[in-house]
Amino acid sequence: MSYGNDFVLTLFTNDSELASRADAAGINRIGLDLEMLGKAERQQHLNTWISDHKEEQLPALRQTLKKAKLFVRTNPPHPGLRDEVDRYIEVGAEVLMLPMFRTAEEAADFISYVDGRAEVSLLIETAAAAVRIDDIVRLKGIDEIHIGLNDLHLDLGLKSHFELLRYQFMNTLSDIVHNAGLPFGFGGIGRVKDDRLPIPSDLIYAQYPRLRADRALVSRVFTSPDYTCLDLTREVAAFRNRMDEWYERPQQDLMEAWDKLWVAASTIQTNKKLGKKF
Repeated sequence: MSYGNDFVLTLFTNDSELASRADAAGINRIGLDLEMLGKAERQQHLNTWISDHKEEQLPALRQTLKKAKLFVRTNPPHPGLRDEVDRYIEVGAEVLMLPMFRTAEEAADFISYVDGRAEVSLLIETAAAAVRIDDIVRLKGIDEIHIGLNDLHLDLGLKSHFELLRYQFMNTLSDIVHNAGLPFGFGGIGRVKDDRLPIPSDLIYAQYPRLRADRALVSRVFTSPDYTCLDLTREVAAFRNRMDEWYERPQQDLMEAWDKLWVAASTIQTNKKLGKKF
């Protein structure tokens, strides 16, 4: 195997046809984003996707998947979360992701609700959770740590999620997670050489080996504007091949890509201030 082939990709969709195509293409985990509590209010001023997924769509999605694991992002900690977790597992969820938690105690509660019946993915997207990462990674029963760039940059008061990738903060989180022996992931990826993107996907790809991350969400742009016109198997293979290439590049190349990413992101911010469109 290789870095690219071992890279874990997760797609959120309630479209059974897309799920079937993605499953055949080798996307590792496919499922629903059922985080509803507070998300619209947090991200209302951003051009981010707000899920319209419904819990009752899980059984049909489960039947669609042949190889990929059924994935669910739950609601943040709340009084009904234990029952929520039980329902998802009963219909076959194999990986559950907890968003917007703030303390090790909340993460520990979630792990106890899952009780070994599914994989546990903890989504670090609050400043409080990021600060407490040393305590969180000591918990037993975690299968991965994922950094949610959109909400975390908002909670930290940063201008964009690219600032998280620019400074040493992400390196520190990566080091702590890796020292605990846990898999580490962040953000989402687009397709290879997709020239519609304001930031070249290749510059984003380079950040994964730089930060020793081996998992990411599949962004909406990966399957848009019309996934039926895409050869998803070829696109996923191209991504994995390109990740292998970046993994083999010297550290200097990764650092140059890091600098180019920041220049591109800064240009976007400047153009937004000037009212320019992309």
